[in-house]
Amino acid sequence: MPNALAGYAPHAYALMRIVVGLLFLCHGLQKVFGLFGGLNGNGAAAPLLSLLGIAGLIELVAGAMIAAGLFTTRAAFVASGQMAVAYFIGHLPMGFWPIQNNGAEAVLFCFVFLYMATRGAGIWSVDSARMN
Repeated sequence: MPNALAGYAPHAYALMRIVVGLLFLCHGLQKVFGLFGGLNGNGAAAPLLSLLGIAGLIELVAGAMIAAGLFTTRAAFVASGQMAVAYFIGHLPMGFWPIQNNGAEAVLFCFVFLYMATRGAGIWSVDSARMN
C-alpha cells in the first residue's frame, strides 16, 4: 500500500531538524547563561571550563547550527557524540535502563543526531542554499 504522506518526508525531516536543534540550543542556553531556570532550577550557569560548561557550549553552538542547517552533518555528529558521553558519564552510573536513570532524553538526542549526521541538512537549510 503506498504511503500518501511520503511526499512530505523532506518537509517533516526539516521540521524535525529545526525543532530538535532549537531544543538542544535551549539546553545550551540553560547551562551557559542560566536561562530557563538554569542548573537545578536556581538560575545558575555552569562554569565555562567545567564539564557542564563545555557541554553547554557544544549544545549552544551545535543546536544553532543544526536548527539553521549549517554544517549539519558535522554539528550533528559532534552533538551525537556528546549525548553518548553524557549518557555514559551522567546517567548509566544511576542504573542500566534509560527510563530509570533519567537518560532517555540523552539516548533519544544521540540517535536523532546520529541519523541527521548520516542524512545531512535537507531542505530549508543554509547547507542546501549554499549548494545551489
